[in-house]
Amino acid sequence: MKAIALEKYGSPDDLKLVDLPEPKVAPGEVLVRVKAAGVNPVDWKLAAGGLDPVMEYGFPLIPGWDVAGVVERTGFDAGEFAPGDEVYGYVRKDWAQNGTYAELVSAPVRTLARKPASLNWQEAAGVPLAGLTAYRTLKRVAAGSGDTVLIHAAAGGVGSLGVQIAVALGARVIGTASERNHEFLRSLGAEPVTYGDGLADRVRQLTPDGVDAALDFVGGGAVDVSLSLVERADRVASIAEGEVTQKGGHYVWVRPDADDLAFLAELADSGKLKVHVEESLPLAEAARAWRLSQAGRTRGKIVLTV
Repeated sequence: MKAIALEKYGSPDDLKLVDLPEPKVAPGEVLVRVKAAGVNPVDWKLAAGGLDPVMEYGFPLIPGWDVAGVVERTGFDAGEFAPGDEVYGYVRKDWAQNGTYAELVSAPVRTLARKPASLNWQEAAGVPLAGLTAYRTLKRVAAGSGDTVLIHAAAGGVGSLGVQIAVALGARVIGTASERNHEFLRSLGAEPVTYGDGLADRVRQLTPDGVDAALDFVGGGAVDVSLSLVERADRVASIAEGEVTQKGGHYVWVRPDADDLAFLAELADSGKLKVHVEESLPLAEAARAWRLSQAGRTRGKIVLTV
C-alpha cells in the first residue's frame, strides 16, 4: 500500500510517500480502506518526538489518527462492522506506528463509529479527534443547558466543533478569535470577541457576571483569563496547559470513544454539527498540510484525501 512515513523523528521535510506492507488485522480490529485522513497539530508534534516520553513508537512511522473510510475486512471477533460499512474514527492505539496517512489502516472497533451520512469523506475525517476533544472537554466542565461558556480559539478545528456541540447542548457560547473570523463564529452560533490584552473586560461587556465555564483550546494565558471569569475553578478545562490542574481546573487529553463518535454523528445528521474544511490536499502533499497546520491560522480543518 501507499503511505506517508518517516524513518526517524523529524519535520515535514522528512515525510515520504512510500510502499509499505498491508497492515495486519488483530482480533477486535477491522481493516479500513482510507478515503480521507484528518490532519491535527498532534500529528507533527508526535513525528518530532514530542510524545516520546509517554508513548511507544515504531519506525517506519505512519502519522495520523483521524480516518474516514470503508471497512475492507474484519478480524476475529469484530462483528460490530462488516465489509462495505462506511466508518469514521480516532484510530489511536497504545503505540504509534501504523497511522491513517495510508491507503489502509487497521483499527480497533472501539475507535470507530458509522460515518455520518450527511458528511462527505473529507468532512467526516475532520471530526474525530477535534470533535471528541471538544465534547470530552465540555463534559469535564459539566457544560449544558443554560450555561454561558467561553471557548478560546473558537474558530480552529477543535474550537469550531466545540462551539456547535455546546450550542446543541443548550449553552450560550462566547468565542475568542481574530476579527476576520468573527462572522464565521456567528454562523456557528457563538458571540465573538477578539483575543489578546483586555479579553476579560471584553467578555464582561457581553456577560457582566462572568461565565459559567471556560474551555482553553490555545494556551498562552487563556487559563488565567478563564479563572478570572468563573466562580469555580473546576469549571475551567484546558487541552494546552497542564498546569491548569494546579489551579483547580482540568487538563484534558482526548480518548477514542465509539459512543461519543456516534453522538457526534447524530449531531451532524440532525444538522447541528457542520465541518469547515479549510484545505483538502492529496496524500502526497502531507508535508504542505503540516506546514499549513504549523502556521496556526487555519479556520476549521485540514484534510488529506487518499
